[in-house]
Amino acid sequence: MYGPGGFYLRPEGPAGHFRTSVHASPLFAAAVARLLRTVAEELGGGEVAFVDMGAGRGELVTGVLAALPEGFPVRAYAVERAARPDGLDPRVAWVAEPPRGVRGLLFANEWLDNVPVEVAEADADGVPRRVLVRPDGTERLGAPVTGADARWLERWWPLREPGARAEVGRARDEAWTRAVDGLAAGLAVAVDYGHTADARPPYGTLTGFRGGREVPPVPDGSCDITAHVALDSCADPGGELLTQREALAALGVSGARPPLALASTDPAAYVGALARAGEAAELTARGGLGDFLWLRRRV
Repeated sequence: MYGPGGFYLRPEGPAGHFRTSVHASPLFAAAVARLLRTVAEELGGGEVAFVDMGAGRGELVTGVLAALPEGFPVRAYAVERAARPDGLDPRVAWVAEPPRGVRGLLFANEWLDNVPVEVAEADADGVPRRVLVRPDGTERLGAPVTGADARWLERWWPLREPGARAEVGRARDEAWTRAVDGLAAGLAVAVDYGHTADARPPYGTLTGFRGGREVPPVPDGSCDITAHVALDSCADPGGELLTQREALAALGVSGARPPLALASTDPAAYVGALARAGEAAELTARGGLGDFLWLRRRV
């Protein structure tokens, strides 16, 4: 995924293989920019940081900077393993790890689903075992899950039936905690496709993506390897969970159609408003991006 020849270091970047909310519409970055301004007001003014976790090729941080008013006091960080893309706004610091001791907004859009985790499967006796995988994607069961991973499973995703599978989210919990700890004050937000304890998928969610299509999760660097996030585990303690539909509505993103009368008085404005409404509808759609979860953590 992240080593030499890994999927996330390929020249085309993630956008060449799948579409996130950032790629769906500039309305998303504009909403994040409004959230940053709110955080800045709550912090009482002065320069604030915007930290884009898992920045891809800088699409979100670029959109946020473009949506901020001229002269807004912000220090932008793009946290990413890939090389800095050509032509990126010089105001953006391209870093491999999130900064420490900053005040502002840390935003992780579809980052946690790619933090590597162990996969567990209950054997014929119901004992959770690690799932081992060969470079060609062939799987077999390994040793029983023990220690901290076993405790995580028992609390957050117990496996009771033979064949039941889970992604052990402990590594994601710890990665999120480390990222949040970098904030001296402000707000941390993680946005991802996820699930909570009342609706865990019985056979896990591990899968692959390549060129916009779902493919087997073969660990050879040719495809994205991803799994939904147990965001309620990351939220414990002190986090707040809400759907993207709810979060974006609070930030002024609405899929409501413009009044039809506008088509007669200002046709160009009507067409523009209709296009924005269509983009907003995609960002907030039930069964799609609108069902993504936002985890908010105040510092």
